[in-house]
Amino acid sequence: MRDSADRTGVMHARLRTPRAAAIAGVVFSILLLAVFVLMRHSVPRDPLETGAWLHTGATNVVIALNLVPFAGIAFLWFAGALRDRLGQREDQFFATVFLGSGLLLLAMLFAAAAVVGAIILAFHAAPEVPVDSTTFHFGRALAYGMINIYVVKTASVFMITTSTIGVYTGLTPRWLAFGGYVIAAILLIGSYYFDWSILVFPVWVLLISISILMEKNAATTGATL
Repeated sequence: MRDSADRTGVMHARLRTPRAAAIAGVVFSILLLAVFVLMRHSVPRDPLETGAWLHTGATNVVIALNLVPFAGIAFLWFAGALRDRLGQREDQFFATVFLGSGLLLLAMLFAAAAVVGAIILAFHAAPEVPVDSTTFHFGRALAYGMINIYVVKTASVFMITTSTIGVYTGLTPRWLAFGGYVIAAILLIGSYYFDWSILVFPVWVLLISISILMEKNAATTGATL
């Protein structure tokens, strides 16, 4: 009976390890970067474009859309593991904003991906219909607004909250926490002027993940010595 309880405790401890957060963050960053690069390479930024990419670049877009759910799962694990890393230091107010902004970010990212997927399905269902129709422009503008306004702004809130938690609890290195404020400001203000500004969010998550991995490796090395 005691052996069974001990094994359960060991398994639970392994699931709560910070390394899980770091690995999930790396996976999320790589997948989201791939999604944005594939989408930007195939779909023009202009929401009023005529939809020529449906004839030439839809394959890359389909690949990107299929990567979105896996990126979302990795982000959920990353956010959950960060909360577990905080433990008793977690503040209810910041925890609510942290979790809420993360969930909103994923919800809008998934919704935008669903809209783009619907555009592609509708095109293949009736390829003879002119692409530059009112329905196409509505869906295209909807997806554009979700990504470039709501996803970007919610990502900024997530970064500001995480950085604030990092400053007061030591969850992340201070330089990375303060860097999060700068990057969040870029997303809040510069997303209208810089086409690739949204890429700084997965890069920031990647840096946090690497810092956690390095801290974990240093702790393991110290324990061995």
